[in-house]
Amino acid sequence: MNIPSQTGRDEDAAATSPRSLQDWLSWQETLHTRDIELGLDRCRAVAARLGLLSLPCTVITVAGTNGKGSTVAMLERIYSEAGYRVAAYTSPHLIRYNERIRIQHHPVSDDQICAAFERVDAARDGTPLTVFEFGTLAALMIFAEAGLDLAILEVGMGGRLDAVNLVDADVAVIATLDIDHVEFLGGTREEIAREKAGIMRAGRPAVCSDPQVPHSLVDVARETGAQLALLGQSFHFVDNQDYWTWWSGDVLLDHLPKPSLSGGYQLRNASGVLKAVERLATRHPVNRDQIAAALSSTVLPGRFQRLPGPVEYILDVAHNAQAVEYFVATLMTLPPVPKTHVVLGMLRTKDRASVMNRLSKVVDYWHLATLTARQGALAAELADTWRGLARRGVADLHDSVAEAVRSAADKAAPGERVLIVGSFITVGEALAILRPEFS
Repeated sequence: MNIPSQTGRDEDAAATSPRSLQDWLSWQETLHTRDIELGLDRCRAVAARLGLLSLPCTVITVAGTNGKGSTVAMLERIYSEAGYRVAAYTSPHLIRYNERIRIQHHPVSDDQICAAFERVDAARDGTPLTVFEFGTLAALMIFAEAGLDLAILEVGMGGRLDAVNLVDADVAVIATLDIDHVEFLGGTREEIAREKAGIMRAGRPAVCSDPQVPHSLVDVARETGAQLALLGQSFHFVDNQDYWTWWSGDVLLDHLPKPSLSGGYQLRNASGVLKAVERLATRHPVNRDQIAAALSSTVLPGRFQRLPGPVEYILDVAHNAQAVEYFVATLMTLPPVPKTHVVLGMLRTKDRASVMNRLSKVVDYWHLATLTARQGALAAELADTWRGLARRGVADLHDSVAEAVRSAADKAAPGERVLIVGSFITVGEALAILRPEFS
């Protein structure tokens, strides 16, 4: 593969180098011919020059097809509740890039990110980095100098070849596994699990909260020498309706409050979180009251986020079949409404037929939106898929998410419901309209 050495800088770089955060991000898009380029060699070389191949704190790395964000959020809340200084790196963001890099739950400033970008750029020596790689190195640099107790790192995609995997995890957590990003990770759960298992390390604990773990993940743990704990084997939970119970060996946590994050599947995510916490207990002790307080107060925008009113809005970043299946199952636990609308915008790379088939069980009126982003699907492309659904309902096409949200607001009568799903971009643009204070 031919990769250009450097396309966004020239001999007058000092005079033209980016200054604002948006300038930096726009410029980074010119550095590489691809949005995604898996592989650690380029990024590792830059990280080595910057001294970022390890962090001076405990590192928890989180991978998975779905549930990564919830897992990170609960870990982040538990350790901060226990008085530790905690940082988290996640992606993508909903509205502001700064959401990706947090210390003590607060996004770091534009100035901090730009200063880190400047240092990463100086160390590149012409190496073309993707936007994600650039951001990962910047986050690691910020965390290395922040005096942290723990850093929680969310894998962008896959695991084995993801830039986050430059740093050895003290504990690796793998949430649920399903089919997504097939062009990069493979078309089966076994293939995808093998890629995600690449975050595990020899002699170090790893946790998987998928109740039907693929054999390949267990095989990689054995090959690697990682100490893998599996839901249903090494740790367990029981849903007692008003509360839940978790146990692992001799450790029992009874009468725990349900996670504040909506969805029955959150108990699986929380179970994996508690196993990771238990594995780190000698280094970072946490008591039951701190866990209970954290589970009750974890907030994660864009995950079954309900905005009450005469017309209720429910926003969720679900963008693959498994995530939408969970979303629909949670939706069906709510009281029925006369009519349900959906604002749907998706990337062209996603399996929109699977997503729309699952949504068709609950949707009466479709507001199909063009995503004005790289690889964004056109509303007309969504409409072509919609026409093949067994239950079609009614559909309107819109040139943007903003237009689709306003159309849904106009057409939805009091007592009806509007769902906003399909992509982080869709939810982020909708939140900017419905809740401007998030912007």
